[in-house]
Amino acid sequence: MAERLMLLDTPSLYFRAFYGLPDSLKAPNGMPVNAVRGLLDMIARLVTDYEPTHLVTCWDDDWRPQWRVDLIPSYKEHRMARKVSGGPDVEETPEGLVAQLPLIREVLAALAAPVIGAADHEADDVIGSLASQATTPVDIVTGDRDLFQLVDDDTRVRVLYTARGMSRLEAVTDVTVVEKYRVLPGQYADFAALRGDASDGLPGVPGIGDKTAASLLREFVDLDGIIEASTDPSSAMSASVRQKITAAADYLAVAPTVVGVVRDLDLGHFDAQIRPLDAAKEETLKKLAADWNLGGAADRVLKAYAARG
Repeated sequence: MAERLMLLDTPSLYFRAFYGLPDSLKAPNGMPVNAVRGLLDMIARLVTDYEPTHLVTCWDDDWRPQWRVDLIPSYKEHRMARKVSGGPDVEETPEGLVAQLPLIREVLAALAAPVIGAADHEADDVIGSLASQATTPVDIVTGDRDLFQLVDDDTRVRVLYTARGMSRLEAVTDVTVVEKYRVLPGQYADFAALRGDASDGLPGVPGIGDKTAASLLREFVDLDGIIEASTDPSSAMSASVRQKITAAADYLAVAPTVVGVVRDLDLGHFDAQIRPLDAAKEETLKKLAADWNLGGAADRVLKAYAARG
């Protein structure tokens, strides 16, 4: 069986599960379990439909790293519930979801699915590092377009994009990115820096939207080329665009570092192979399912794992 690594943007998926299933799904103690059940069903479906041989659940050890905030203070600021001195800020998250996070970790441990995070880094950076260092084909499961920068047909990295729901996943390849945005995946981070992203608190360059950003990258290749052209009166860049780029020079000097995912984290060695659970782990998962009213989700993921043996 040819090896294929699947990397889950776990926060993206458990948020989707939480909002996609009713919070009337509760454990006997009254705690909602919709995110747990939904995430288990997602994993079962992904393993069944895409047949990965290895799976890693990537985690936000720090959803808003200070080194990114130091460069662009507005980065994810609108999603912050509370500032924490000397530690990760608290993200605005529904109480019903926060309560489920320890159980999600417990269920993933029972499933023998490695949960990998990195201090001072987001799940995106873990994904970027694992994908860039992989020697096998990689499927990245996410609803975050920022990870399109990792798509690479040559190294067999694609994104399974969840924006339209788990039943309508879109396999994003080089062609997909070019068709949608008129830029190559390797240009996507520069494209995002230019146009900005309100969902991440990235201001972008005022007056530069998708079409202009893509046109500039086609003409000048990358952000360095665009900045260089903006300082050259003889370049093909129009005077109005030149003024906009020049006015945003301070932002553009730091934006690529904020937008670009880290690709060189040393995440150590761990076993990510998907295999049928041993008797002890299967019993643990079944007990968790019974104790927390996880319904048939545990059985479905057990069946999916058993089929990969």
